[in-house]
Amino acid sequence: MLNDYHAGDNVYIFYRNPHIQDVVDIQEAAVVKNPDNPAELALFLFETYYPLTTDLVVFASEMDAEQAYHQYFL
Repeated sequence: MLNDYHAGDNVYIFYRNPHIQDVVDIQEAAVVKNPDNPAELALFLFETYYPLTTDLVVFASEMDAEQAYHQYFL
C-alpha cells in the first residue's frame, strides 16, 4: 500500500490532538522524501516529518477519511 504514494502527493490522516487525547481530526499531509533517508518517504505535517510506515492509516482522499472517521469515531 505504501507503494501507492509518491513525493508530492497530498493525503489525509487522523490526527489526535496532543493536548486533548479524545479529540481526533482529519488533517491533510504532504508525502515527501524523508530528509533523514531520501530513499524513503515521509509525511510532512505541522512542520514535522513522520516516517511513512504501515503503522499509519493514510487516506488518498478526504472523502475516504471522512467515511472512516464516521465509522470509527461517531
